[in-house]
Amino acid sequence: MTDIALQATEPWLRPADRAGRVILEAGGAWTVFAVANLRRLEDPADGRRGVAAIDIGGIDKLDTAGALEIVRLHKQFPDAAIEGGKPEHLALIELVTKGAAAGVVKPQHVGWLLHWLQELGETVMEFFEQTARLLGFFGEVLVTIGGAIRQPRRFRVSSVIAQMHEVWILAMPIVGVLTFLIGVVVAYQGVEQLKAFGAQDFTVEAVSISVLRELGVLLTAIIVAGRSGSAFTAQLGTMQVNLELDAMRTMALNPIEWLVLPRIAALVLSMPLLVFFGNMMGLLGGAMACMIYLDFTLAQFFDRLRDTVFIWHFWTGMIKAPVFAFVIAAVGCYEGLQVRGSAESVGRQTTKSVVESIFFVVVLDALFSIIFLLAGV
Repeated sequence: MTDIALQATEPWLRPADRAGRVILEAGGAWTVFAVANLRRLEDPADGRRGVAAIDIGGIDKLDTAGALEIVRLHKQFPDAAIEGGKPEHLALIELVTKGAAAGVVKPQHVGWLLHWLQELGETVMEFFEQTARLLGFFGEVLVTIGGAIRQPRRFRVSSVIAQMHEVWILAMPIVGVLTFLIGVVVAYQGVEQLKAFGAQDFTVEAVSISVLRELGVLLTAIIVAGRSGSAFTAQLGTMQVNLELDAMRTMALNPIEWLVLPRIAALVLSMPLLVFFGNMMGLLGGAMACMIYLDFTLAQFFDRLRDTVFIWHFWTGMIKAPVFAFVIAAVGCYEGLQVRGSAESVGRQTTKSVVESIFFVVVLDALFSIIFLLAGV
């Protein structure tokens, strides 16, 4: 290939003297595929820094990649003017120059206190925005529930039963074991602390009231959030990644009605049963500890429990159960619907759903405690 042909197809750059002025002459095809062949000289002006202009009149073809090379060259010689180009080439270089300037983000040097306050403010704003989005989703779920109540045929009983098997029956072993052990721990600690006052017999009340009012329902809710809530998020998130939810919407099927509502209904129905089972196992664990440390019989433990523990201690825990269940299921389903396009997103949203569920459960438990205290129960 001749030199003339090379000049027509490959970009070139060379210094020239014009009446004592150093000019950088550019020519050829400055395109995305051609600029890779451009010889990048560390000093195109051959050691002469007084470059007066960059002449691009020899450029035949110019695209965005070539214009970016011209802009970089101009930054190397900021005092040089760009001249001799075609109007469309000059317009493209001006556009790329503006885009490059807009993309430059100057680093901001801030103190650690300002940086900490900024992060704190962003976290607080994100929390309130997320809470608002969750409340909006709760409202949408409630509207869907109202529609299902008006038209019972839309309610998918078979899906609810299948989900109840997952969130209730299969969760009973882990709930039973943990609440039993918590009952043992509370009884042991109660005996050790009350023994100093000669009041170790009140361990029965300590175990019973703490398990029935707080520990049973709270521990069960945390287990359910980590087990069932995360499963809801992973299931819906995987369906989102596989475009199954988009296919449902294309067929005019509401994912909230078909997927979210059965899961919420199943968990709301199953949670009181799990809490009741957990309470009984917690009391049984406390009774076993009292039999070992206080020489109580099983009959004596439950006789004292019947005489000293009122029915409202039981109902205060049971009232919380369906509320906790609704929040856990709704948060799990909501985060599953927020998955976007990758397995990494599924894991991220699953972790987020567990953290949010436990947070809201603890906050609601504190609110319930205040309400019951004000109500005198």
